[in-house]
Amino acid sequence: MGRHARRPFLCGVYILRTKSRCLLTALVFFTILNSRAQVKPSAGDAPAKAIMASRPWEAGVFLQGGVGVEERSDFSFLSAGGRLGKVITGPHGPGILRGQFEYAGEILPYWQSFTPSPHSALTEFIYNGKIGYAELPYGGGTYTGVSITPIILRWDLVPGRHFAPWVQGAGGLLYTTHKYPPDILVPHGVPGGTSVWNFTPQFGIGAHYFLKPRRSLDFAANAIHISNASLGDRNPGVNASVQFQIGYTWWK
Repeated sequence: MGRHARRPFLCGVYILRTKSRCLLTALVFFTILNSRAQVKPSAGDAPAKAIMASRPWEAGVFLQGGVGVEERSDFSFLSAGGRLGKVITGPHGPGILRGQFEYAGEILPYWQSFTPSPHSALTEFIYNGKIGYAELPYGGGTYTGVSITPIILRWDLVPGRHFAPWVQGAGGLLYTTHKYPPDILVPHGVPGGTSVWNFTPQFGIGAHYFLKPRRSLDFAANAIHISNASLGDRNPGVNASVQFQIGYTWWK
């Protein structure tokens, strides 16, 4: 074979080898991309996302405390209890409102409200159609009870790597060993006019911070209304209180 005949042959071999290398390089590149695309975030990499995607159960304990507002600004609260909940749905909704529905309940075997000591206060009254004022004795002190919140409707917003925020509406029932809140004293010196039973509609926001794949530290803020719904002769209630919660949750 002559010198000029060998050149096209050598060029062809070179081009073939070059194309083979390019094809091999492209194949390796796309294989790597494909393998990366198929890797899902593990619970260790993004525990909040991994757990919420499994529609889990949650069981937790918490401590809660806060103060009344406006005319009940001299009231304070302290309670402790446990919570059980279940994430029911997958993600739904648009944009920042996208989330999952969760149903939960809480029980607070320890509940206390600290109110001003028994005292007299200038009180407005109506007698024979006329408005009058008098110094009347009011009860007070520390009130102890038990609270249960069997209806918690929570919307778990799209979680981040470790944070899983939420908003909720809830309704509960409160029993106290003495009629609450303190009101006008009856002749025997016992707080009267209200009730030992009160309802606790509430609204809250909060977030779980996942320390481990199935463990989270929890933070919440709740606006809680306390009212006996006219079960007593009077219903002064606690129009609003702001209570903060810190807790710990186990996920399954």
